[in-house]
Amino acid sequence: MAEGENKEFKPLLDVGSIPLAEASELKFYVDEFKGHKYASVRTFVKGDSYSGPTKSGVTLNARVLEEVVKVLEKLPAEPAALEDVELLRVPKKTGVELVVRITLFKDTTGVDLREWVDEPEYKGWSKKGVRIPYKELAKALDFLRKMKTAVAKA
Repeated sequence: MAEGENKEFKPLLDVGSIPLAEASELKFYVDEFKGHKYASVRTFVKGDSYSGPTKSGVTLNARVLEEVVKVLEKLPAEPAALEDVELLRVPKKTGVELVVRITLFKDTTGVDLREWVDEPEYKGWSKKGVRIPYKELAKALDFLRKMKTAVAKA
């Protein structure tokens, strides 16, 4: 099975991963599409029937990644918020923004990177997003900084 995975998933730069559950992890990597490098944070699963990337993930160009790193660097080591707090909205393209929020879910705090869509046919949260456990924020920030360097070289 590992052989097949390698064929499917070969990013330009595999930066690192954060385990989420027994069979899933958040992968941080740099890839390229139509000659443009971008940073990607995506949930990957390992299972009997399927192993690989899920639809849960976000892609960030150099400009969006820069803004995300700036806002995350200002956060304290321990979460201060006891409620959901929006930190940043960055336009990605017409009708789509990347929103960075501190979220509480099942008594755990995380940092949510999710797309907000504002188009005539739909307005609201999209399925494109990931949640970084707050306790892993320092590691995630380290990965994002490495990705920023790699994407900036594009």
